Amino acid sequence: MRILSSIVIMLFAFSANAQNNKTKTMKVAVWDTYVTKKDGSIMHFDIIAPEEIKETTIIYAYGREYLKAKGQEEQPLTSKECKYCHIETVRLQWEAEINQKGYFIIEMENCK
Repeated sequence: MRILSSIVIMLFAFSANAQNNKTKTMKVAVWDTYVTKKDGSIMHFDIIAPEEIKETTIIYAYGREYLKAKGQEEQPLTSKECKYCHIETVRLQWEAEINQKGYFIIEMENCK
């Protein structure tokens, strides 16, 4: 009987530990962004960042970093060009870059 009790206790402890080790799924905010490029065309991209980041100056800094990489560093990026859209569950292809850089960019239109 003691052996059975010990096994039950061990199984319960294992189950509780497994529950505690489940990773929480990251939620991200999607910021819909439209920037007028130097050639006059409209660049459309989404900035994906952890939902906890609500400070627009941080989001705009991410967007400006992206614009610089695209040769568009002088273009304005403010609340006029970039607006919060919605929250969703992070996708696998975004997660590593978000963990590394803090954000992910989805290129939609005229981003080349």
